[in-house]
Amino acid sequence: MKILILNAGSSSQKSCLYDLKEDSLNDHPLDPIWSANIDWTVANGQGILTVKAKGIKKIINLSFSDNRQGIAAMLDTLIQEETQVIKQLSEIKIVGHRVVHGGTDYSKATLITPEVKATIRRLIPLAPTHNPAHIEGIEAIEQLLGAIPQIAVFDTAFHSHMPLETAAYPIPYEWFEKGIRRYGFHGTSHKYCAYKAAQILNKPLTDLKLITCHLGNGCSLAAIKDGISIDTTMGFTPLEGLMMGSRSGSIDPAILIYLMREHNLTANQLDEMLNKESGLKGISGISADLRAVIQGIDQGNIRAKLALDMYIYRLRAKIGSMLATLGDLDALIFTAGVGENSAIVREKACEKFDFLGLKLDLDKNNNRPMNIDISTTQSRVRILVIHTEEDWAIAQECWHLRQSNS
Repeated sequence: MKILILNAGSSSQKSCLYDLKEDSLNDHPLDPIWSANIDWTVANGQGILTVKAKGIKKIINLSFSDNRQGIAAMLDTLIQEETQVIKQLSEIKIVGHRVVHGGTDYSKATLITPEVKATIRRLIPLAPTHNPAHIEGIEAIEQLLGAIPQIAVFDTAFHSHMPLETAAYPIPYEWFEKGIRRYGFHGTSHKYCAYKAAQILNKPLTDLKLITCHLGNGCSLAAIKDGISIDTTMGFTPLEGLMMGSRSGSIDPAILIYLMREHNLTANQLDEMLNKESGLKGISGISADLRAVIQGIDQGNIRAKLALDMYIYRLRAKIGSMLATLGDLDALIFTAGVGENSAIVREKACEKFDFLGLKLDLDKNNNRPMNIDISTTQSRVRILVIHTEEDWAIAQECWHLRQSNS
């Protein structure tokens, strides 16, 4: 079965195609037979489409900035010239979408209907940089592939079973009843890494207490007990929690009131500042990319060092809060771009938890680890680096939902 995955970001459109068979649903993720990515940040009114298939990498310049046109151009490469992997688009049997915000409406993968589309649209104010792109992707597929089944896999779904004391904010309860609550994000990644950790440790997931650290440009932690997320750092929006690439994470809310009253900042200006000009970028003055910040540190940049110190401090503090929620810990897991690739972040995050019996093997940590345990043999708590496979997890969800409905 050919399953197409769309993963829309705020400034990118990623996609891949899997060819799944009954015997391919094992413990090891399949590689897609085709993958593509559109980067819309290159220049105004332009994009760069990068396609990989059959060992070939092709780069195509797009002279427009319309996401729907971009998806059409992207899918054309499935059936054209050297990147062709199928004869016609009708060979695709199902399309899976990563959708950032599903609110309280959805706790599992869901077949997209007009009602589901309406919900995704209604939640745009809670995920303004992502949910609009999801709607565009869904409607582009409707135009290009007709009435093909489309499935939404929601980032919020994995966190939908958090207890009330975790989900509610300490503001008047009437706002909770109107939907102002903690939702959590990166759920597909946290869920995948929990299952993969159980495989690596060769233990039932229901016996494990885990902290998963999804550290990319966006960052969040999850406390997972018996396979269920019982706490996470992101909340009503993806802005809460950890310091991130360009997002502030949690700050004193009175700062916003002060900036509005005393400096006349508008809601849009605050949104731009907190989501796009803060975090590593705002403190270092260099970049939202940790690699550039570390390069700045090597060159003696004081603000770059401060940015990393703040990032690590807040990461450790939130790991501590997840630990308090769990009451114990079997494994600390690092994933996503920073979590998988930055040895210094893993080292500094772990060094204050020696009192737990958590002991990092520095040689393993510095040797580009992937899908392995990097703790010492004496460590009471295991430390894992796991390559997150969100697209593969979405493809599996699509397969299972299609099989259960057939």
